Amino acid sequence: MASFRRFRPDDLDKFSKCNLDPLTETYDLSFYLQYFAKWPSLFQVAEDPNGNIIGYIMGKLESSPDYFQYSEHYLPWHAHITALTVAPEARRLGIGKILTENLEVAAEAGDAWFVDLFVRKSNTRAINFYESMGYSVYRVVKDYYGDNVNDPTAHGEDAYDMRKPMSRDKTLKHIREDGRNHDVQPEDVF
Repeated sequence: MASFRRFRPDDLDKFSKCNLDPLTETYDLSFYLQYFAKWPSLFQVAEDPNGNIIGYIMGKLESSPDYFQYSEHYLPWHAHITALTVAPEARRLGIGKILTENLEVAAEAGDAWFVDLFVRKSNTRAINFYESMGYSVYRVVKDYYGDNVNDPTAHGEDAYDMRKPMSRDKTLKHIREDGRNHDVQPEDVF
C-alpha cells in the first residue's frame, strides 16, 4: 500500500528507482528544488511502507509571459505536469492516477483553465493512460525531444501537448478534438 505526501528535499536521495526508466526525464538538483520552493502543492511523492519513493509528480501553475499574449500560442493560467513517473515494480497499482488526480485538485484550487503536459509521440502507454483520465492531444510539437546532442542535424522526436480542461473552462475553449492535425515548432510553446 502506498502513501502520498508532499515532496521533501531529502526525497532526492530516494528517486533512483523511479528515474531509472529511460522515458523519465532526470533533472539537476536545483530544478527539483525550484519546484519544491515555488509549487510545493504540485510536487508530491508516493512511498511504500518502507519509506522508498515509488512514484512522484512535479507540476507548476503558470501562464505565458505578457510579451506572448498576442501570439496565437499564448497560454492562459494553467497547471503543467513537468514529470510523472512510477517505479517499475509499482506500476499498474493506480499510483500514477492518484498522483495525477492530486495535481488536478491543486490545479482546480489554483483556478487553472486546464492541465497540460508533453509526452513523446512514441510513448503509447503514457498516451493511453492520459487519455483514460480525460486528456486529449491539443497539438503536436515537432522535434520537441532533441535526444541526439552529438548530431545537430538529427531530428528529435515529436511531442504531443495533451490537455485536460478544468471546471473554469466551461466552454472547452482550450481543448481540441483534432489536435493531432495542429503542428507547432518548439519555439512556439512556452
